[in-house]
Amino acid sequence: MGRPRTNDEEVKERLVACATELLATGPQESVTVRAVAAAAGASTTAVYSLFGGKDGLIGEVRDRAVLGLFQGLSAVPATAQPLADIRALAVAYRRWAGEHSHLYAVLFGGVQSFDPSGSVSAGDPVRPLLAAIDRALAESVLQGERTSIALSVWVTLHGLVTLELAGALDADTAEATFRTTIDATLRGWTTPTVFRSLRHAEPAP
Repeated sequence: MGRPRTNDEEVKERLVACATELLATGPQESVTVRAVAAAAGASTTAVYSLFGGKDGLIGEVRDRAVLGLFQGLSAVPATAQPLADIRALAVAYRRWAGEHSHLYAVLFGGVQSFDPSGSVSAGDPVRPLLAAIDRALAESVLQGERTSIALSVWVTLHGLVTLELAGALDADTAEATFRTTIDATLRGWTTPTVFRSLRHAEPAP
């Protein structure tokens, strides 16, 4: 009979889950191989065997967070209304963050940076947002520089989501604030004609 596998997929998933929680709830420096292994009920050898060490394990958590957010945003279909698409992307971003709060904390807790530049990779979470902004600019719905618009939208969105996840906003307040603030941010970048048409519009659901 062969030796039982001790460092299998189940152990790998436990290590990733525990590392994610530790990274989300404490400083990265405090996440050690011993601490993650103990939390996962595994040996330190398993961390090295499965990930090559602490850096490899943190890289796996980061990659999963990046991929998860990218998939969540990429699932939003592009329509003939780029402004509505940006709103839909904001909703998807907020939903993913709420459903994966630890991964979200890992993404923006110093493990992964946000770079809304023109050289984003194919799987970068910012790519769907930039694509929608590019279409809005091409159709003269928005005016300005794409990176500045992307940063403005993200800073607003990240601030709202972070406050909500921290419990600083109750559910009703968070919902109402999200709708009005995202719309206000977008109106700040719209062309004059579009702004006049949106001025008295109801916030998107």
